[in-house]
Amino acid sequence: MSGNKAKLKFNANDFEIIESGDYVVCAVSGKNIQISQLTYWNVELQEAYFSPKEAQQRYEELNKK
Repeated sequence: MSGNKAKLKFNANDFEIIESGDYVVCAVSGKNIQISQLTYWNVELQEAYFSPKEAQQRYEELNKK
């Protein structure tokens, strides 16, 4: 994917663009996510996720007993 990596601040229902760019990187898979396609993130960890699969994987990692 060409373009520049963005820096975002994730809020509960939206995100703020801190540094403009075309994509962010999934914290679990390392895949690039187009800003226009970004749907999943964690506010507390300030991480983006490519899909619900990666979001669930991170949730399970954090909640192991």
